[in-house]
This record gives sequence, structure tokens and C-alpha cells, in this order.
Amino acid sequence: METKILKVVRQGEAFNVPSKTTESGEIQKCNIVLKELGSSKYENEYSCVMLGNLAGCKFAEGSIVAATLKFSTHENNGATYQDILATDIVTVKG
Repeated sequence: METKILKVVRQGEAFNVPSKTTESGEIQKCNIVLKELGSSKYENEYSCVMLGNLAGCKFAEGSIVAATLKFSTHENNGATYQDILATDIVTVKG
């Protein structure tokens, strides 16, 4: 895992997805796009997933946050995909 200071580009709405690890069989999921700080429009961006209670948190566009990101991959039908899970996000400057 890696903790970074990033800017919130946009955040989607939370929705429920099936989960084998929760008692109810569902967990909240939300997508968020975070961008590294810098003066260029070409700074690295991360399309992340937030799960559970974190998915219910709203972060304002343009807010500066400290985010802990977990990078992993998975395979599906012979193709490999990158996954980025935001495990913790705290607003530094709103």
C-alpha cells in the first residue's frame, strides 16, 4: 500500500454490489478519480474504488486528500486488469 497526497477530480455515487465477505451479502462501492499534485495537466491520475463505509463518504471536487491506495491485478478471460482500492482517504484541505 502507498499513501499519497492527491486532488479529487470527481466522485461517483455509492451503490451496492454483491459481497461474499459481509453478513448481508452486499457492500457499498463508489468510484473516485484522484490526481497527483503539480502544475501540469499531465500529472498521474488514479481511478479508484472505495468500499464499505468509505464508499459513503463524499469528497468535494478539487479537495486535497491524503489517500492510502492498494494496487493489485486480476485476470479475466485471459486479460490482466489493474485494480486500485482506496483503503483510507482523509481531507487535508477542502
